[in-house]
Amino acid sequence: MEYLQNIQDGLRNMHWAEIAAVFSGIIYVVLAAQERIACWIFGIINGIFSVYLFWQSGLLAESFLYIYYILAGFYGWYTWIFGKGGRERHDRTVMEWSIGLHLIVILTGFILSWGLAWFLRVYTDAQMALVDAHTTIFSFIATFMVTRKVMSNWLYWIVIDTVSIWLYSSRSLYLYALLMVGYTVLAIWGYRQWRKQNRDVLLVKDLLG
Repeated sequence: MEYLQNIQDGLRNMHWAEIAAVFSGIIYVVLAAQERIACWIFGIINGIFSVYLFWQSGLLAESFLYIYYILAGFYGWYTWIFGKGGRERHDRTVMEWSIGLHLIVILTGFILSWGLAWFLRVYTDAQMALVDAHTTIFSFIATFMVTRKVMSNWLYWIVIDTVSIWLYSSRSLYLYALLMVGYTVLAIWGYRQWRKQNRDVLLVKDLLG
């Protein structure tokens, strides 16, 4: 009951930027699942409102993460329209990384996460630094995967969003935890959509393939 009450209080006290960020974020994921290039417009809008919201709240690290999302939005918009070499393709083909490349990326992600966690522990008052660092670093990775239309980006997001539910709940950020529940469901749906729409997926072995 206390959890539901906290959610109700959060909804009543929502900042206008938070409302805009939530709706644009949901629209972004839905359109991305449908492979619509317009998804990047809403991803950029979501990033702009989120940067404003987190900056006003004093969460500078989160602000810098969403600045990356804005830049990734422009990059994704370009790569979904133009292929390698700059020739117009109008919709980048969905592909998949090899298992070996996934292992390299995941190992690199863990190493960077431990490094970021060390930095946060030494130079900031961050709580749950290791978990926070992992969700941040792997969010960078998963976002890059979306820009390249790597099929399994959705599997990364399912794990990230699920961990984020627990992370935000532990910080009493119940509204964001509820949003992560929605994102987890959308990520599962997005993966199913991409699998249905792209039965013959090109397997590539390099990051910029």
